[in-house]
Amino acid sequence: MFKPLLPLEWCNTDPSSAGFDDALPSNSSALPDPYEVPAVTVPAPHLASSQPVMQVSDSSSDMIEPEVPIDPLNSAYPIPWNWVLATYAEFGDNHNIGSRFYRSPSLVSPDGQYAAYSRIQMQAEPELFGSRVTSVMFLENLQTGDLRTITASSPLADNPFGSSNETSVPGTISILIPVSWSESGDRILARQFEGMLNSSDASDYAVVWDRRNNHTSTLSPQRVQYTNAVLLGWSKIDSECVLFRAGNLGDESWPVWSVSIDGKTQLASQDRPIVYGQVLNQVWTGAQAR
Repeated sequence: MFKPLLPLEWCNTDPSSAGFDDALPSNSSALPDPYEVPAVTVPAPHLASSQPVMQVSDSSSDMIEPEVPIDPLNSAYPIPWNWVLATYAEFGDNHNIGSRFYRSPSLVSPDGQYAAYSRIQMQAEPELFGSRVTSVMFLENLQTGDLRTITASSPLADNPFGSSNETSVPGTISILIPVSWSESGDRILARQFEGMLNSSDASDYAVVWDRRNNHTSTLSPQRVQYTNAVLLGWSKIDSECVLFRAGNLGDESWPVWSVSIDGKTQLASQDRPIVYGQVLNQVWTGAQAR
């Protein structure tokens, strides 16, 4: 049975009020079952919605499909997986190739000065293992209109400054989406989801941009054996760290790990994730016009 993340409260409050205490009991040996990661070619079986409770100024009912799995890792911050599958079906049925685009909702900083959003591109081929999914995350200054891009340095990230040839390999999926601002709005946390289409190879990285020094860090659990990691959010205990749940397929329990900006990784069984910001579903959110 696939296990979804329990929802978090998308506001400046303790997410334990949304039931996270039940997901992480005080007894660290009693952690819940891990999330089984479905093969990236097929949807997972029936799940209750794993969407976080969000504060939105404009909602779009067709953006969320209740009781349908919308993320390969059952993350509370889902990538547009249904759109990926639908786009592949569009081209695969007709044995065509082509590109489609998708824009994520905007995540506005607590001080209202910045908004972050992603534009996702799928280059579809008749076979899923030949397709590629990439993204660009934009950071907009709402006062000046200036735009900057945020880029991960993970293995499959489409990084124009990187030297890896893996980013152009057919069958890769690499999506960067905003997850949370810091409470003061001086940093943003994004989820870098990477994997191979047509396989169960998939994992999260955390990307943190600090506007105080214009520095971007890409984080993942270090010196830990795992096949899949799921980004949970900022650490409530240490605001300079992020939390992951990471483990191996088949394991009965996946521990929670705290990862600092310098990569230091330690168990965080008593910690809780917390997120900040306001999600805006605007008229151009979702699949883009051809």
